[in-house]
Amino acid sequence: MLDETYEVTRTDEEWRALLSPEQYQIMRRHGTERPGSCALLREKRAGVFECAGCGQPLFRSGDKFESGTGWPSFDAPLEGALGETVDRSYGMTRTEVHCARCGSHMGHVFPDGPPPTGLRYCINGVALNFQPE
Repeated sequence: MLDETYEVTRTDEEWRALLSPEQYQIMRRHGTERPGSCALLREKRAGVFECAGCGQPLFRSGDKFESGTGWPSFDAPLEGALGETVDRSYGMTRTEVHCARCGSHMGHVFPDGPPPTGLRYCINGVALNFQPE
């Protein structure tokens, strides 16, 4: 979100009208949902996970895995779907991931995932919509 320009832009009022209060807090204010609170954590059907803010496809269901963290986790996004920024909040340095199309906060990526990527994209489930195949 910072100073970048995105393909999909909305005013703050438009974001508030489009998103639930929880989605707005997470996606536009960099919040975090309670672990284990989202139904998409248990989603196992074939399909695609999309940004709840703009519909950008972000992850294939085949790239989802159970990390035990309480948030949907993926080992790789679709090419070009996410952007990254440095997050220095809470006294630590992490890599934040956001939708490359609208800039909405999705979660963070960590270097402790399974092969072949070794990455764990830890994503707020309420920031996602699921489209089954």
